[in-house]
This record gives sequence, C-alpha cells and structure tokens, in this order.
Amino acid sequence: MSKLKITRTRSDIGRISVQRETLKHLGLRKISQSVVIEDTPVVRGMIKRVEHMVKVESVED
Repeated sequence: MSKLKITRTRSDIGRISVQRETLKHLGLRKISQSVVIEDTPVVRGMIKRVEHMVKVESVED
C-alpha cells in the first residue's frame, strides 16, 4: 500500500471545529509539520475536509 506525506501549510484560526479536529487526528499540530501515513479511503476523506490547509505528496515505500 502506498503512503502519503501530508504537510500543514495554513493556520486553523477562524476555522470550524471539525477542521481543527481533523488536523489534530492527522497528527498535524503546527504549521510546516509533516506526517507520513498510509493511503486509505479514511485518510483521503480527512484530507479532502482540510485540503485548503495541507499539501499532499505521494511517497514511495
């Protein structure tokens, strides 16, 4: 299964609580912080919810 590198690019100030919680569950607490996680439908749905606040890259295993 492939992996995704997700980098937070924007602040959550002024955002709705659902978006703040999504960033927290992705493990992104600070701007410019990155995480590498498995590419699953659940993760894709979370990314879609905050796509304007993150940058997503595909990572080879």
